[in-house]
Amino acid sequence: MLYYAVVFFVIAIIAAVFGFSGLAAGAAGIAKILFVVFLVIAIATFVVNMLRGR
Repeated sequence: MLYYAVVFFVIAIIAAVFGFSGLAAGAAGIAKILFVVFLVIAIATFVVNMLRGR
């Protein structure tokens, strides 16, 4: 149990470093862009598959 407490403590420290340094904002911006790109690709794939099915 102590092992898991230490592991989660280290993960929390790493998350705090990224959160307080501003890297989190940059990563969130990139994640938003990638989400939109993959959403467009998924919709395009769905439409192409629907048209090929006919």
